[in-house]
Parts: sequence; structure tokens; C-alpha cells
Amino acid sequence: MAQINQEDFQRLEKERNTVHSKVAATYSVFEMHGEKYFQIDSYGNSDREMPGKISQSFQLDRKTAEYLVNLIIKEFDLK
Repeated sequence: MAQINQEDFQRLEKERNTVHSKVAATYSVFEMHGEKYFQIDSYGNSDREMPGKISQSFQLDRKTAEYLVNLIIKEFDLK
């Protein structure tokens, strides 16, 4: 599990990219110590050794969520 920090979230130009396979994902929202968090959990491929087990989790606080939303709007040229 990892909490993404806006200050350490940087664009990286890669020489090789691949499109990954689609997997199931869920999200949850919770509060802790007066701070609200948005968490995304992905579950990996259905043929893995332990299907249904969380593969990766990412948490965003409000500040980082706002940053990511604005970044997505910019990168996809959304209105």
C-alpha cells in the first residue's frame, strides 16, 4: 500500500511503453485523524495464484487528489 505524495509525483518520459491488461478495481473513501482519503485497490489478473487478493493500493489525500484531477484534465485535454 502506498500514499501518493503530490510533491514526489513527477512526469517521466519513457522510451518504451505498453498497455497493461484490464483488471478489477475498487475504491473507498475514509477519514483518519481529521483527514479524508481516497483509496484505489486493484486485484490483478483472475488467473493469479490468489484471485481476489488486492494487488496494489494507492491512497490520495485531498491536496494530492486535486493535483491529480487537474493533471488528468490537462493531459487528456478535458473540459
